[in-house]
Amino acid sequence: MSKLYLTTGFLGAGKTTFLKNFIRLFAGQKIQLIVNEFGQEGVDGVLLSELDAFLHEISGGSVFCSCRIDQFEKALRESADVSADVILVEASGLSDPTGVRKLFRQTGRFPHIEYQGGICLIDAVRFPKLYATARTCVKQLAASDVAVINKIDRASAEQLEDTLTLVRGQRPDMPVLQTSFGAADSSILELLENARALPEGDLTLTADLSLRKLNIQIAPTITAYELQKFIEMFLEETFRVKGFIPTADGLQFADCVGNVAKVEPCTIDVPEERLGWLTVLSGAKMPVRAAVKEACKWYKPHILAVT
Repeated sequence: MSKLYLTTGFLGAGKTTFLKNFIRLFAGQKIQLIVNEFGQEGVDGVLLSELDAFLHEISGGSVFCSCRIDQFEKALRESADVSADVILVEASGLSDPTGVRKLFRQTGRFPHIEYQGGICLIDAVRFPKLYATARTCVKQLAASDVAVINKIDRASAEQLEDTLTLVRGQRPDMPVLQTSFGAADSSILELLENARALPEGDLTLTADLSLRKLNIQIAPTITAYELQKFIEMFLEETFRVKGFIPTADGLQFADCVGNVAKVEPCTIDVPEERLGWLTVLSGAKMPVRAAVKEACKWYKPHILAVT
């Protein structure tokens, strides 16, 4: 029997960092990772492939939507073939996981899998704003069993209290952990054993987040400094910017959330088709296209395409 754990949470909450720590709780067991990245670049999957586990990456959409559910079910069936003891699923930050329990309740569908529960990662600083603008956050919290409020080292006392108030307001029954840098210990497994998610019929049904996505192709002539400054020009109008970008200073990994443009050297092997593209995700009322257009004027020699 394979034990399955779901990790969810909005873009930039720290799911990948948390998963890298969470996986260590299962040392010595055979692990299958199913990583779901919304953008076509599959950034998180590339990073997690460094871990000693069987990796199945699903990109291009949420594993819980009709466009990718077949791939998700295929990955789950393959877990029986590799005799996985533990299955860890990192859902897209834009996914609506409210149907996950229904999926595993279907008699005979996945007899080798025992669903252990969902963990919702929450950014202590950004959550109040996201909760008000990105309704996917409501769904993710509703479908989870334990909330992990991450990045508390960056939050003021007021920001942390605002986040806790929202979580407790929607899910007063839910165990809540507070952490930084995605740290995880065995206490989270104990909480999952005792926790109970809301019954499926009680889940809050809300409209899906109206998402805006741009892909920007960057020429390798750009420097790391120019790349960071380019991103900073439109970052405030986005939920997240990610990508592996070859530059004049070598390969850089851009992983930007909120108003922090993080561009760092990257030494891992990345498939060629994933190189050179920035994926920009924003909301319907955020004027990101105009901001990107203005930024491209300043860095025109290095911009190959915007799609």
